[in-house]
Amino acid sequence: MPRVKYTDSDVALMARMMRAEAEGEGKTGMLYVGNVIVNRAKADCLDFEDVRTIRDVIFHVQGNNYSFEAVQKGNLFYNRARSVEKRLAKKNLDYWTQHPAKYALWYFNPYAPCPPTWYGQPFSGQFKNHCYYEPAPGTCESVYIGG
Repeated sequence: MPRVKYTDSDVALMARMMRAEAEGEGKTGMLYVGNVIVNRAKADCLDFEDVRTIRDVIFHVQGNNYSFEAVQKGNLFYNRARSVEKRLAKKNLDYWTQHPAKYALWYFNPYAPCPPTWYGQPFSGQFKNHCYYEPAPGTCESVYIGG
C-alpha cells in the first residue's frame, strides 16, 4: 500500500520537483525532497490541513507565493520528468523514508549553517546543502502515522 494515493501524473509532477529542488544533491538528496512532499500530503496539521494530493503540495501557496522556490522561479521544474526521477518519486510514494527527512515537513538551503529551528520547528538534520525540519512534538501526529 502506498504512503499516499497517487496517479502517473503525480509521479511525473513530483519527479520534476525533486529534480528541480535537489538534482545537485544526487539521488539521495532528491529522495529526501520527495519525502517532504509525501509528508506534506499526509500531514493534517499546521500549514498543511487542506493539502491532500501531490498536486496540492506542489502548488501550495503560502504568504501569497508558492511554497517551493522551484515553482516560484521555474528553473528545472518546468522541464519534463526523466525516468530516473520518476523511479525515485515512485519509491518515495510507495515506501521510502529516511532520516533526516523521515518526518520532515520543511527543508531549505540556507547557504550557511543550519539554524536550530525554522519557523519554530526543530532541526532534524542536514544532507549536503539542505536543512530539514520536522514538526515540534505534539503539533502534527498525522505525519508520524504509516512511516
